This record gives sequence, structure tokens and C-alpha cells, in this order.
Amino acid sequence: MTGPVRPAIRTPDQRIRVFVSSTLRELADERRAVRAAIERLRLAPVMFELGARPHPPRALYRAYLAQSDVFVGIYGDSYGWVAPDEDVSGLEDEYNLAAASMPKLIYIKASTQRDARLDGLIDRIRSDDTAAYLPFENAADLEEQVAGDLAALLAERFDESRVAGDSELSAATPSAIERIPVAYTATIGREGDLERLRDLLRHGESRVVSMIGPGGIGKSRLAIETARAAEDLFPDGIYFALLEGVLEPGLLVPTIAYTLGIRDNGEAALEERIAHALAGRRVLIVLDNFEQIVDAAPVLVRLYAAAPLATFLVTSRIVLRIRGEQVYEVGPLPTPDGVGAATLDRTLRSSACVLFVDRAAAVKPGFAITEENASDIADICRRLEGLPLAIELAAAKVRLLTPRGIAERLEQSLPLLTASVRDMPERHSTMRATIDWSVSLLPDADRELLEDLGVFATRFTLEAVEALGAGRSWDGMALDSLAALIDASLVKQTEIDGRVVFSLLALVREYALGRLKIAGDAGVIRAAHADYYSDFVARTAPKLRGREQADAVAQLGLELPNLRAAVRHLIYTDRLDDAGAFAWNLLIYWWIAGFFAEVRVWMLELLGKELPITQHTRAVAWFLALWGEMWQRPSEGVVAGLAECVRLFTESGDEDAAAMALAARATARLQLPTPDVKTAGRELTDAAARQHAVGNTWAEAITEVSRGRLAWLLGSPEDALTRFNRAAEIAEASGDLFTLSVAGNHQARLLLLRGDVDAAEDACVRTLLVSIRLHHEEGIAYGLEGLCAVAAERGDGERAGALSAAAAVIRHRIGVFDAEAFRVHTPQLDAAREADPAAVAAGERQGADLTVSEAIALALPESAMDALRRSLADW
Repeated sequence: MTGPVRPAIRTPDQRIRVFVSSTLRELADERRAVRAAIERLRLAPVMFELGARPHPPRALYRAYLAQSDVFVGIYGDSYGWVAPDEDVSGLEDEYNLAAASMPKLIYIKASTQRDARLDGLIDRIRSDDTAAYLPFENAADLEEQVAGDLAALLAERFDESRVAGDSELSAATPSAIERIPVAYTATIGREGDLERLRDLLRHGESRVVSMIGPGGIGKSRLAIETARAAEDLFPDGIYFALLEGVLEPGLLVPTIAYTLGIRDNGEAALEERIAHALAGRRVLIVLDNFEQIVDAAPVLVRLYAAAPLATFLVTSRIVLRIRGEQVYEVGPLPTPDGVGAATLDRTLRSSACVLFVDRAAAVKPGFAITEENASDIADICRRLEGLPLAIELAAAKVRLLTPRGIAERLEQSLPLLTASVRDMPERHSTMRATIDWSVSLLPDADRELLEDLGVFATRFTLEAVEALGAGRSWDGMALDSLAALIDASLVKQTEIDGRVVFSLLALVREYALGRLKIAGDAGVIRAAHADYYSDFVARTAPKLRGREQADAVAQLGLELPNLRAAVRHLIYTDRLDDAGAFAWNLLIYWWIAGFFAEVRVWMLELLGKELPITQHTRAVAWFLALWGEMWQRPSEGVVAGLAECVRLFTESGDEDAAAMALAARATARLQLPTPDVKTAGRELTDAAARQHAVGNTWAEAITEVSRGRLAWLLGSPEDALTRFNRAAEIAEASGDLFTLSVAGNHQARLLLLRGDVDAAEDACVRTLLVSIRLHHEEGIAYGLEGLCAVAAERGDGERAGALSAAAAVIRHRIGVFDAEAFRVHTPQLDAAREADPAAVAAGERQGADLTVSEAIALALPESAMDALRRSLADW
């Protein structure tokens, strides 16, 4: 058996990113067409919408390019704007910055009045053998042309990935360090902190290292850099959990589980799954912004007690005060020594001043420290007490003011502003005053927009912002106002999976929301936020049942922090029926993504309100609250509670929901110490018929899987296979990838038990490809185990051992330890081990080191390569 090779293209479990370069307004229609073409192929468009503004943030689009795989340039008449002190436009700069190895597709629009400098760039491109030069007439033609060219490019790269004599396809999965957020600007003046924090982590004496300091001191940035610097200390992974939008202590465990890739399907306690996933693994888990859920700190003690090799790096404004905690005080950056005018040499030795100059040069190219401005820069940094965020906000003003002007305004404003917040710690007061000063320089509309953005959690889209604009002074100007806030370093822009998103730093969000409350508008804007996301959920939820399922799951995952915020507001303002509808619409998402523990927290809070709610809302809340109980603590009380859900749904006229509750009740009967098999069978049959009648194909397919499992349990494999086949047919017809994966894995296992190896292999390959498309690692593990059994049956002990070990690694990492009864590859593997123990052992050693993509490549037979290629084209 040959080892996996690194190919020239990713497998479908990774999105290929296409960077699009063009002028904005001139080619707006063409940009939309290219985005549509890229998304049609399920690739990720990287559209840096603000990159062509004056003084483009070069570091940001450089970072975007560095993370992209294909460069697409669209050129018309305009060369683009050339910023002061720059030699080329952003358009040419993007082309220059694209790596030589990156495939480039350049589309030139027919024109008779093209800018001479653009003609010069096009002449360069014609002689560039890494770029394809292609003409086009209009946006409609361009969309088809780009789609076809990208498809051809993918096919070409796919063919290149094959190695003579080796049919396997492999790709490296992202390393653990890639889970850490990317900082788009340099970290300055923290070398000593990084060394000391790395020493604390290396010695391993403290299970929790808490980085403590006021807002704006740079804790999050330092945590990111520390995690990257400590990569070699944690060979089993580094994980970053942003707690900024997590306000309930009960959500800490679900958030850590989500970060680790552990789905909560309700079948086992999350803390158990986390402990299982971390057992024997030396990992670092970064928990950022812990202060708002400090009451949950004892959870960390339980987790590190259960997983002795795990270490937690926490950022917080307050000490956690738990056993095993090592407190590290994060201080400000050093400012120039002494008082009075500072010399150039003394200023250059101050990391606070170096940070100011670096950030100023980013917004005003060519800015530098000189004999003339050194004293003013030193004065600015002293007044801001070396606080990194305050310095960055001040540096952003060099576009409008000289360092002398900034220093004078701080001298006038800061004492007055800090006097009004004397009850705050000194540095926190200075930070808040600096934000206040920075915001005071904005036009009224931009300032009001910033305050309104405080209702968003973690990140938000332009569409969401615009939905809040009715009646606000910035209505209709959202994009321009956002651009102004980005220029002022108050809003950050980035791109996730091809979608442009915006964010506020935690302290800026806190400030904005505080100002919104003072203005008396917080309730109105929060209600608008909740209404937008309720509508977003209502529009997105139907896609979860069909062919757009994978994309819908990705969209909802991107918006998860705002979904949390919307539910929280609905419950807080006693819009309980709206909260119930919100939660029920997302039932399939909670199931696929694994968020039942989190939803249970909300539903119990809703039920605890003791306010009038509809029967439907009560049924929803009880159903979601009982789901985990059904698996973890089954009892007659749970069965009775689900029976009440059936009654309430029926009386409220929701036959669809009643049928789902009936199926859940039947499942609960099967979990009892003495299962009521006959009643459960009748209820599952009734539920499937009801679901079919109302057209709920997703629920019908899931129920058919349950009927098949029951038949298998009762010793009727033929009936079980019929049910699994029926479930797969329903799921495939509707495009339901998740249920197709579940049904297919059951099919494959039963076929293996029957000895139908060829049919089992076909089923395993099909469901493995589906699980890849859905990023469903539990399904991937099942597929690998099925193909392990196939390899063992055919006498390939080494391959069987490798696939078994690779699947075990996945199960360990995602905490799936409660499915032993459904893992049927072990008899075949045991037989192979007895026949050729050396081969199986060699395979197990190799399999333990495979990435997920390498394991998939090893598992797939040559006959599956075309299917994988089609899957990639659909991705």
C-alpha cells in the first residue's frame, strides 16, 4: 500500500477561494456576474468591496490574496485611483501582489476609450505566462465564461493531482494553528510578553493561564500571537473560542464543544464528550473575553481534571479565581521615558510610538517619524497611557490631522472626558474617553450608525445593517458610512467563505451599545435586529430540507452569534411566541450542527417566564428541552412529556410538528431500561405516514431510518434494509444530504453483515462523498470504517488497519464514544488481524497520522475518482 500524496488541488472538504480584482462602480454589474459564476460552482468569492477606496488598506487585501487560490481580474476602461505617495493604482497593486504560482484569469471588456495606464498593464499581462487573457462583451456573457473557465481550471488541477502509478487523491487538512484568527496588522512591542507566556505554557504547571487587563490593552491580539508562538508545544491542536457573544454561563460548554468540532445531538452529556475528545491529547484552548461569563469558570476545573493534558489560555478583564489558575497581567506598551519634549531617538525606542507610526503609515502611505513630529507622537502615546487600541484610534486620524493637531485635541478633550467616568479604573477610563474623542470627530450619521451597530454580535453583513436603517439618519448610506468607520479604525472588514462581513472590537461594541442606551434607542434597534434575523431564519430554514442544505448550514453558522442575540432579545422582551417560532424553524439546523444543549438553555428560560404563551410555543419549548433527556436520562416522564407535545401540537393545528413529536416519543420508548418495542413500532409507522401526508420529506426519511433500526433490533434485516433504502430514496430525491448520509451508512453496515461486499462498498463511497460535502465528520468516520471492513474482507489488512485507525482518530477528536453498537467493521478487522497481524499493525501506525483528507484519499477506490471529481465541481 503506497502512502497518500499531496495533490495540486483540495478535496471537497475545503472551499477554493477566488479573489476578484476590478474597479467597483464602473464594473458593478460584472462583479455581480462573476460572484454568481463562482458561487454556482460552490467556490468562495473573495470580494474586497472597499479595496478601491482612497488609501486602500493594502495590508488587508494582501492578506486576502495570500489566502486565495485563484485570481480573477476584470478590466474595463478605468485604471483606478492612485493614492498620494503611491506609484500604481489598487487595481495594478493587486495584480502585482498575486503570487506567481496562483492561476490568473484576466477578462478584458471591449473598449475604445481605455485609460493609457490600464493599456500598459494589459500589455504586461499578455506576456505573463501564468495568466490567461480573455476578452468579453457584457456581464451576461462574462458569467458564463467565468463559470466555464473555472470549471476547466479545476478539472486541469484535478488531473495534475494524479501521480503516475498512484490512483489516490489527498489534500492536507488545515492545521490546528489555522483555527486561530488571522491578524491583518503587525503585533508590535509584545516580544517580552510572548516569551513569558510561552514559558508559562511550556512548563505546564498551570492548567489555566489567565491574561488579565482592561479593555483595549491588547489581550486578544496577544492571545492570538501567543497561540501561534506555542504551536510546537501543543502537537494535538490549538483551538480559539470567541466568547464575545456568549452571555449565559450555561453556554460555555456548548461553545467549547462547537470549537472542538463536537456535535451535540443530545445523545450524551457534552462535558463527557469534551473529556473524551481531549483525553490523551496535548491541546491548547484559547477562551477570549471570559469576563462576561466568569461564573462559569468552575467548568474549566472539571474539564482539565477530566483531560489532564489540556491547557486553557483565557483573556479576561477580571481574575477567574479557580484552582490551577496562573494570572498574567497584560500591561500597556512602553511610552517614552520622562516628561516634556522627547527626542527622535527616545521616541523610536518606545514600542507605543512605533505602533502609532505603523498604524499611521497604513492609513497615510509615506507617513514617518521625524525630528519635527517625534515629540508630538511621544505626547500622544503618553496621554493614551500606552493603550494599543487607543493609539490605533488616534493614528487613524493622521489622514485628517497632523500629529501636533492630534496631540492638541487630546490635551483639550481627554481630561474632560475622563473626568466624567471617574468611577472606572484609570486605564479603562482613558480607553473609553479615547473612543469618545474619536467618535466625536465623525459626522452625525456615521456616529449614529456606529451606535446602532452595537446591537450586532461578533460580526454582521451589509444586508443586515441596511435592514436596521429605516428611520435612521444613515438610511441609504450604510456602505459609505461603514467605509468611514473602517477608515476611523472603529469597524473591521474581513471575508469568511466568500462573504464580506464586518465587526466591532468588543470594547467598541460595548461603547456603542452604551451610547445607544443613553439615546433611548436600544430597544428599537434591538427589536429591528431580532425582526431581521427572524425573517432571515424564516427564509433560510426551508433550504435545510433540500438541495441547498449545505449552503444553508454554512449561512446559519456564519450568523450564529446574531441568532443567539436575536433569541436572547426575544425572550428578554417577552416575545416568547416569536422566540418559540424562531427555535422551531431551526430544528434541522440544531440537529445537523449539534446545538441541542444550547437551545435547551433558551427554552428552559422561556418556560420559566410563567407568562401566557400559545400551545404551540409550549410544545416547542418542551420538545427541545426534553430532547437531551430522552437520550441521556430516559424515563417514563420523558415519554409522557413528549406525549404532551404531541397533544399540544395537534390542538394547535400543526400536524407536521405533531408527527415529529410522535416519532420522538417512539424513540424515547426504545431508550427505556425495558423498551416498549411494539408500541414504539406502531408510533413510528403512524409518524412516517403522517409525515408523508404533510410532505415533510426530511422527517419522513429520518423516521424511516428509525424504523429500519427497530427492524434490525427485532431480527428482521430484510425489513431493515427496505427501510434504509426507502430513507435514502426520500433523502436523495429531496437533496437532503444529512439524512442521506445517515441512511446510507446504515445501509452499508447492514450490507456488510449480510456479506454483500460490493454493494456495501458502493454505499460507503456514496455516503462518504455526501458527508464530505456536508463537512459531517461523524459520517466520514462511519464511511471510513465501512471501507475498512471492505478492505479486510478482500484481504488488504494494511489498508483496513489504516482506515480503522484514521476513523478512531476522528471519533476521538469529535468526542463520539457512544456508538459502539453501530460500528460493525471490527469483526472483519479482527479476522484480518488474525490472518496478517503485521500488515494490520503497519496500517494502524500509518492511519493514526493521516489527516482527514488523506484518509479519504486512501479509502476511495479508483472507481470513485470520477464521483469525487463531480462532487468537487458541485462544491
